Amino acid sequence: MSFSRFIFNKVLGWSIAGNFDPTIKKSVVIAVPHTSWHDFYVGAFTRKIQGVPIHYVGKKELFKWPFGWYFRWMGGSPLDRTPGQNKVESIAALFEKKEEFRLTLAPEGTRKKVDKWKTGFYYIAKKAGVPIIPVAFDYSSKTVTIHPAFYLTDDTEADLAYLRSLYSGVVGKVPEYT
Repeated sequence: MSFSRFIFNKVLGWSIAGNFDPTIKKSVVIAVPHTSWHDFYVGAFTRKIQGVPIHYVGKKELFKWPFGWYFRWMGGSPLDRTPGQNKVESIAALFEKKEEFRLTLAPEGTRKKVDKWKTGFYYIAKKAGVPIIPVAFDYSSKTVTIHPAFYLTDDTEADLAYLRSLYSGVVGKVPEYT
């Protein structure tokens, strides 16, 4: 048993259901619910145990000295968040530049409770021509569930309803934000 797996399973008490398909080199990974900074290390442990590179984007200022090396090492890519930029186009372009890119996003767009997801993740996947891999962080059972890749159709409303349905009953670290 690896050190990461020991800490994740035995010390923290978490388990993983499902796996990332290593043959899918490019995808948008949605992690739901996102209610706490604790989600970061749960995701980092999951990524390490699965042995599949997972990436994210962050504001470009994070990638400057002295911590820029750390954010890149953790799979980050800088994003210019200046108003007026087409962020969907900018992020989708990252998929063209990289041979392997699994971008993690939180559809809620915040750690607070939301009634409606932001849809940027959906349009990024659509523009980049990549599947969405839904991942649930259920703190009630301490289980990370990795669902099979979902390939988008031309019915946005049905696609989003299906994706949301995968998270029914999943409880975040801060339950009232779920």
